[in-house]
Order: sequence, then C-alpha cells, then structure tokens
Amino acid sequence: MHRRIVVTGVGLVTPLGVGKDAFMRQLLDGVSGIQPITLFDTARFDAKLGAQVHGFTPQDFIRPGTLRRMDRLSKLATAAARMAVDDAGFQIGPHNRDRVGIVLGTCFGATDVASQFGKVLFTDSPRRANPILVPNTVMNAPAGHAAIELGVRGVNSTVNHREVSAEAALAFAAAEIARGRADLVLTGGGDIISEFCFNVLTRFRTLSPQDGGAEGIRPFDARRNGTVVGEGAGIVCLESLDSAEARGAIPYCEIVGWGLSAAPAGLNDWPADPSGPSLAMTRALAAAAVEPGGIDYVCAAANGGLRPDQLEAEALAGVFADSGRRPLVGSLKGALGEGFSSGGIRAAAMAISLRNQALPPTLGLFQPLAPLNFIVRAESRVSIRYGLVNGMSSGGTFAAVVMKRIE
Repeated sequence: MHRRIVVTGVGLVTPLGVGKDAFMRQLLDGVSGIQPITLFDTARFDAKLGAQVHGFTPQDFIRPGTLRRMDRLSKLATAAARMAVDDAGFQIGPHNRDRVGIVLGTCFGATDVASQFGKVLFTDSPRRANPILVPNTVMNAPAGHAAIELGVRGVNSTVNHREVSAEAALAFAAAEIARGRADLVLTGGGDIISEFCFNVLTRFRTLSPQDGGAEGIRPFDARRNGTVVGEGAGIVCLESLDSAEARGAIPYCEIVGWGLSAAPAGLNDWPADPSGPSLAMTRALAAAAVEPGGIDYVCAAANGGLRPDQLEAEALAGVFADSGRRPLVGSLKGALGEGFSSGGIRAAAMAISLRNQALPPTLGLFQPLAPLNFIVRAESRVSIRYGLVNGMSSGGTFAAVVMKRIE
C-alpha cells in the first residue's frame, strides 16, 4: 500500500519566535536569532554566542498538571506539536487517536536534566537523586510527554541520529503513512542549549571561533570558522492525502521522496569525499521520480563548519552538475544556529516557502566557497515547485527529503 503524504500543519518554537507567523516574518526579514548566551555563564569558554529561544510561555500550550512533570525540551516539543495539530485543524479523539502517531528526533535530549541527575548520582549519593527527574533523562521523553498531552495512541518513536535525527524521523513518519499504518503522524525534532552540551562541543572544537577570527556562523562562506549552537523545536503534521481531503484540509505541500545514506567516517569526523550526501540526495530524487533539474530550491544543512560545508557544496555541485539548471541553495542556520535536530524547523520552513513562494536569505554568507546558486538576499518573487531538505551528521550519516508544492 502506498498513500500520498501531505503536510497539513506546522508548529514552531524557535530563536526567531514562537508560531509560524512570527518565525517566518523574522526569517524572511533577515533577522538573526544569535545573541550572547544567557542560560549559563560562558566566561570559561572561548565561544559566547548561541541562538536561544525567547518569549516562550509553555502555559499557553500545555495543561498545568502535565507541565509540572516536563523538562525544558519536552515543553518546547509538546508546544510545537500542539501548534501543528491546531494549525492542521485536526481534532484528536477516541474515534481516531489509534491512527495518530508521533515520531520525533533529538540529538542530545534533555542534557540539562541528565547532567543535573548525574552530578547528584555520582558526587553525592544515589539516595539523594530526585526520582522525578529520571523519566526526563531518556531520549524519548519529549515524544512521550507530547503523546500524553495530546492523547495520541498510535506509533510513538524517537530517532537519535545526531544531526540528522529530525530528518530521519520525518522519513520514518512518512513511511508509516505511506504504508497505511497511520493516518496522521506528528514529526520533526528539537534540542536545547545546555552548559553540559556547550562544554562537549567546545572540547570537540565544533564551535566558532574554531581557528581564531571573529565568532559567528557563516554557512558556505570561505571565512567560516565553526558553528554557533542553537535550540528549538519544529513539528510538522504529516497526513495521508485521503484523510486531508476527507476533512477539507488545505495542505502546505506534499512529501514525495526521501533518501538516507552513510559513509565511512570517525565518530566526530566527516567522510573524505562527498559520496555519502550525494547518495542520500540521489536516492531521494529517485524515490520522488524527479530529475535533478526539477529541484528549484535546496534548504541545505550547512552550519559554518570547516569540513561539512565543503562536503555539502561538493555534493550539491556533483548531483546537479548535468541538470541543465542549478537550484537555489540556502541555509537557515545563519539565523538559527546549529540546532542539531533542526530538521523539523527547516522542513516546516520549506512547507511554508512552497505555499507562499518566498525564500529566506543565508545570513553570514559573503564570500561563497563554491560557484553554487546561493540565496544571499531574501527571494520574494520565486517559482518553486520542488524543494529538497538536506541533513548531514558527523560520523557520516546523511538524509534528504523532497517536498512538492500543491498545485
């Protein structure tokens, strides 16, 4: 059984605002969500910047009884899921909840809670560890909390695949609908900024300024010197076209293909050549039955990293070399930072862009590292039918999702 899959709702809690309208307005206006971090003291770190979520009031989306038991990441994800369901105009109840699922991706999970719990456990005594924290130390806490809050009883799964967690979750969710196992699946992902996570990324020499110079995120720029950490949650409501049509919903776009791949690399390193990301893209195009020349816009994974941006640029150049026309290429991470499980946010942005025919700029890009058709300024007069969302992970895992405008 193969059913068509459409996006009928989006939910966003991001450094650029809460909700799709605030988010897209800031994104298209070229506003950066990157500021000095205030969540913790950065005095001992060379890096000081991050893209934090501001102006988020979880009480607006979550019942008090449920809210008290949630960690910060679960609050972001549950609020985004609530917004996606409301945006889709879908009512979850006893008659359909067994056919509604949730599949979320997270790279690090609730590292704030996990580090707090571990500190007490190992430096004091297991007896002094707060048992209430335990359920929130596991990776599937956000999906579990969101399912409980929304009354979802279908597939409930969490994908933990480093920086491609959300993109892989989206492919998993789409497959559930295509095979007839669910009518609607909430999918995407989220991560948070925590001192523990920030410390790890610093030790791995991931963050700007990696090799000196000014701190900042510069996707696809020749002067890039590392990434800037971000946070947030993005959820899209995937639904079978039959279900959407039956209730009169107007979809944002259609999910028509996806591809996953891997390439040999060290756990915190990148492959020597672009064959991994190239394979993910070609598999996604083949699944969508679209030639490379049919892709109008690529929402790239570029995050200002020295090796990954070069790798993705090489892959894009190779995949689209003989297509006859080069797609527009942009990265949202110049505005959002590297949110790790940001694939849900970027998929939501792609869905909105396909509906509204407007594309955001790539902030921080001034000296392109390759002759690709980069979006430097916001494009408000475009004609895009097919969009490609790329995901790339250190360790050599890659994902690509093809999305199509509803005619």
